[in-house]
Amino acid sequence: MTTLTLNPEARHELKIFGLLAAVFAAVYFLPVGTPRFDGAVSEALELTRWYAREHVVLCLLPAFWIAGAIAAFVSQASVMRYLGPRASKPVAYGVGSVSGTILAVCSCTVLPLFSGIYRMGAGLGPATAFLYSGPAINVLAIVMTAKVLGVQLGLARAAGAVVFSVVIGLAMAFIFRHEEQEKVEAAMALPEPEAGRPLRQTALFFAVLVGILVFANWGAASQTTGFFAAVHSAKWLITSLLGVVLATMLWRWFKLEPARIAAVVVATLLTAVALPAHPTWPFLVAVLGLAWLTAGRDDEAGEWFNQAWDYTKQIVPLLLGGVLVAGFLLGRPGHEGMIPSEWISGLVGGNSVASNLFAAISGAFMYFATLTEVPIVQGLVGSGMGAGPSLALLLAGPALSLPAMLVLNSIVGLKKTVTYIVLVVVMATITGWGYGALLT
Repeated sequence: MTTLTLNPEARHELKIFGLLAAVFAAVYFLPVGTPRFDGAVSEALELTRWYAREHVVLCLLPAFWIAGAIAAFVSQASVMRYLGPRASKPVAYGVGSVSGTILAVCSCTVLPLFSGIYRMGAGLGPATAFLYSGPAINVLAIVMTAKVLGVQLGLARAAGAVVFSVVIGLAMAFIFRHEEQEKVEAAMALPEPEAGRPLRQTALFFAVLVGILVFANWGAASQTTGFFAAVHSAKWLITSLLGVVLATMLWRWFKLEPARIAAVVVATLLTAVALPAHPTWPFLVAVLGLAWLTAGRDDEAGEWFNQAWDYTKQIVPLLLGGVLVAGFLLGRPGHEGMIPSEWISGLVGGNSVASNLFAAISGAFMYFATLTEVPIVQGLVGSGMGAGPSLALLLAGPALSLPAMLVLNSIVGLKKTVTYIVLVVVMATITGWGYGALLT
């Protein structure tokens, strides 16, 4: 009996044929016209449009500029000294684990910042602690959780998020300790950083950039009075004042042309006057003006733009593609995707290990904008979700999402990405199950 043997070229062509056949079959049998499929397509587009309007301009663009500044203005030796594998663990993990109290960002917005410090030499452990804590330890989200879902759950979420960030960071550093050793050896070979801009100037510069990111995205408080409400009412005034400080820095420290800076300021003010109800537009004009001021230069300002643009090119396509897929599969809060919401709510009742695991996995793949996880969990609790799965979803959901997974894979590779996802899901499952057991 003879066997058919294909040469390499024939096997390659056969693979192409199989791929084309699979694509054709998928398109041929598309369930176009069915309510479920058409609704899922609509939800994918709606979620992507909403993400582009609400998060790209105010969240991602400032994050790209901060990440670019880290790469351009912070020496690798300095990053290694404070966050590298040989840095003091209490200092490195302490900074990483509480960073979310300042950065009220989602799982996608934190990625450019994580990429910036990781690629500059930060140890995998402290960088991962920062990656988790950025979206997970948000003061306003913790307060809202306590008010809407109960003080017990709010405190459990706060404590769990802080502990998670440290434990997950330590676990990642241990699992990939051989690669971390290579970083230690690289750090020892690095020369001392050259004297550059004074530390005071660099710290103030980053404080202004972070301030713009934080206040531009300051969410509305649940009450009309109090500190958070007062800050929200003045958020754009504070953001504008920080923008003026940044413009002054660009003039005095970076030696950019005063006339060009003045042109950007005037364009931003005119846009704000013309569109007072749409503050995103003057913010976008200011960001584009910053790009116009810094692009094409051969000095440190030009390097800042180049680094920020590199992050933008790498991350934006993956994020938008991931949001599109997430919307298609899971829809938006209160709207159906391809996966019926009853399936999810029906599998997270009680406090079994399976229900906690399902809640953690569901949260890991869903996309939660900052603060939206609270009303989503509130709705699921109304449908019968148990206390344990509620905590599991709150611990896994804000820190992960399908778009974030795609981008993280491009930054650290598939092995580290899968390990991080598994650690988050497993720890959220165990913690949720234990929390539910304590309450029964």
